[in-house]
Amino acid sequence: MSLTISEFARLVGLAPSALRFYDDCGLLPPASVDSSNGYRYYAASQQPRARLLRDLREIDLPLAEVRLALDADPAVLADIVRAHLRTVEAKTAAARAAAHHLLTQLLTERTTVILGGPEFASATRQVAPAAAAPAPIIAPTAGTSATSSGVEAELAVALGCVLVELAGDEVTFVATDRYRLAVRTVRAMEFAGPSARVLVRADELAELGRWAAAGETVRVEVGAGGAELVRGDEVRQISVVAAEYPAYQGILDGLAAPVCRVVVDRAALRAALEGRDVVAFDIGSGRLTVDGEQTLEVIGSGAARIGFTAELLGAALEASVGPDVLLEICAQDRPVVVRSADQGTFTTLVMPVRLDG
Repeated sequence: MSLTISEFARLVGLAPSALRFYDDCGLLPPASVDSSNGYRYYAASQQPRARLLRDLREIDLPLAEVRLALDADPAVLADIVRAHLRTVEAKTAAARAAAHHLLTQLLTERTTVILGGPEFASATRQVAPAAAAPAPIIAPTAGTSATSSGVEAELAVALGCVLVELAGDEVTFVATDRYRLAVRTVRAMEFAGPSARVLVRADELAELGRWAAAGETVRVEVGAGGAELVRGDEVRQISVVAAEYPAYQGILDGLAAPVCRVVVDRAALRAALEGRDVVAFDIGSGRLTVDGEQTLEVIGSGAARIGFTAELLGAALEASVGPDVLLEICAQDRPVVVRSADQGTFTTLVMPVRLDG
């Protein structure tokens, strides 16, 4: 018995236009087509396939997967549906989180974050030394435009600060002097409000860190009126600096994969730098040799020869924590990643120097 497209559509719960589409896709061709008028006719035996097709599309299964599912045995079909359900649930969760974040930003004007006092203090101790020294105010020289001079002045101000970013239940502290970049992330105990970022003078933040260390927790409040740090019943106002901070995340994202990655005793490496100006590291076969004289044992992979300003690298090692430090080297002229081996949330990038010969 042949059924017209309208009759078949009513039986299987699909619109005639949908049946035409599935015919064009090759998923559900009619049993026959009248060559004189192009009318499509379906067989009653096609109903199970049409209903399965309808159900698969109702769960938004992509056509490519529908094509496989229609002719699969029940066990394989069930696996396809389960996998699709997991994908849908993951997308739904991501959309819900994004919507919550957006609504929070739209409806909340103040960001409140609670951190451990010692964690706040540790982060400021590690990051603040990487900020540049406060730059003196210099009048524009002849031939220098006021605009370029203003940009340089603003950058000089920003480099003397620590960028504090509050986002995604975390607080990230960032400082750089153009030759090194220090980044420390602290997980928030509580986080409410939209994402926010403030620039704070490095010396002021260091002082706030020492003050925060005495409290079990501290609360960071950021709003249109400024920022403040709260410890118990005491409140310290944070002087926010109005300047544009360098796009540090692009530097981190642009790092190449390391060709040499080793863990070395932090104190021993720090001591090996003392009394030196520029040092040369030769790394390989479980050893790191400093200036061809002192050899330290390392754990890791790869080999490299690279130079550093001893004072610059020493400062990065001094700010690290734990007995060991991880060095990740990708090239002789690219930033070297220095991480506390047991404190992965603290990262310092140190620029190497050229070695003569």
